[in-house]
Amino acid sequence: MSTGEQLQGAQHSRDSHTAIPAKPDLVRLGLGIIGIGTSGPLIAMSSMPIATLIFWRNLGGSLLTLPFALRHSTNRNGMKWAALAGVLLATHFMGFFLAMRWTTVAAGTALVALQPIFAALFVKMSGGHIPPKAWSGMFVSFSGVLLISGVDLQISFKSFLGDLAALVSAALAALYMMAGSKAQRTLETTTYTTMCYFICAMTALPVALISGVAIFDFSAREWWILLGLILGAQILGHTMFNSTLKRVSPAIVSLIIFFEVPVSSVLAIWWIGQKPPLGIIPGIALILIGCVLVVSRGRSSQIQVLP
Repeated sequence: MSTGEQLQGAQHSRDSHTAIPAKPDLVRLGLGIIGIGTSGPLIAMSSMPIATLIFWRNLGGSLLTLPFALRHSTNRNGMKWAALAGVLLATHFMGFFLAMRWTTVAAGTALVALQPIFAALFVKMSGGHIPPKAWSGMFVSFSGVLLISGVDLQISFKSFLGDLAALVSAALAALYMMAGSKAQRTLETTTYTTMCYFICAMTALPVALISGVAIFDFSAREWWILLGLILGAQILGHTMFNSTLKRVSPAIVSLIIFFEVPVSSVLAIWWIGQKPPLGIIPGIALILIGCVLVVSRGRSSQIQVLP
């Protein structure tokens, strides 16, 4: 098969929103679920300042993908989109990391799973079409948001602020993925991730320096947690999912990434003994059901997510 036929076949698979991914991509997606599922619990376990943690996590991820990126050519327009994605990723991480420390891992990851709904809204605002049936899913998810935030406000104001941080993080993640999708039209995945992660790290570094938090002085435990975030959430999570988007529909990837919520919740119980309040569980279920409805009924909108 020629290179042109391979590219045409990959594009056909990417544009088919009901096709089951090929076995190699299913393996990548499975690894990706495990990778991003470790993110929330590890962030909750770490006491490293948020800006510092974002800096080291993304700098490490950038350095690991750099050797592979050097094999490929660059595109000026693609690099611009990758740089923008890096800035958006940094701001997304600010909200996500705050959420993991202020509210429960289960509630925070469920709220961040609202990314496809924000992506749908952004598509609509930019003149795109969202099928009417997809709006019912948004209403279901919004009901779940109200339920979770209401329960958390009764628990503590800090938990409620964590919910708000997760919501902002979800919106920023949708913008990050939209920019990343444009970048990967002209860039290889490793080139994109190297640039994106590096810009993300450089965006977080001034925040850490200005706020006066520590950059190097941490215990061995903190560095081991950081290494887990780099290898798990960054490489097995973000990078694996980004690699499948060359061939798999964003709608399919979105549906699979929803499994992050139960994975993170189970790991949070196992690693740190953190159980979500019973009142939050119905809200989590409503958010996931609503997101599935949005993605499955609005596949033509090319909605995608990545925590």
